[in-house]
Amino acid sequence: MANINQDVDGEEQPLDPAMERVRRKMIRLLAVSIGIMVIGLMAVLAAIVYKINQPVRETAAPVRAEASGQPLGAALEGEAITLDPGTRILSHNLAGNTLSLETRLANGTRQILVYDVAMKRVVARISEAAGN
Repeated sequence: MANINQDVDGEEQPLDPAMERVRRKMIRLLAVSIGIMVIGLMAVLAAIVYKINQPVRETAAPVRAEASGQPLGAALEGEAITLDPGTRILSHNLAGNTLSLETRLANGTRQILVYDVAMKRVVARISEAAGN
């Protein structure tokens, strides 16, 4: 099938002025879009390089001897936390003297245990609502 803009000799005919303006606008739009994409990519790469070259900062406050009641470096000793048979610990978090354990019970429900290290006892049990 022959191209509409081709002569019998195979040479392309020039576009009419209206189509030439549309073609130039499309090329300009393409150039602007590519430019914006290149600038965005360079900004992302600059942010990555900046983050990689930043020094690592200590975010957690150091534990003081007065907070735990024991000198620094000493291990905390206490009774074991008793869990129901078949209970799995999913995650844990220690903040000051409070230890929280996210657990999955044998029946499949989740429960959060809040343990006070200083008093050596469970201070709260937060169970998942039924149907969740």
